[in-house]
Amino acid sequence: MKISAQMAIVLAAVFAIICYGVAITGFSSIGEMTDPVQAADAKGFAWFWAFLGTVAVVLGAMSMWIVWTQNNDEDA
Repeated sequence: MKISAQMAIVLAAVFAIICYGVAITGFSSIGEMTDPVQAADAKGFAWFWAFLGTVAVVLGAMSMWIVWTQNNDEDA
């Protein structure tokens, strides 16, 4: 299966939004926890999803860079 660079940008954006949504939910639920071990685990879980969202943003930016450089090469 071949995915175009434009489709990769869209998929990366959707995945990043989902990941950051899970991370925000995780961070916001930490205040309600009374067990410190559970709170530490939740914080690690939230940071993991934030990391995944950041990876998606970087891959989307790389795809966008590919689209822009391809368009500039064709114009020249």
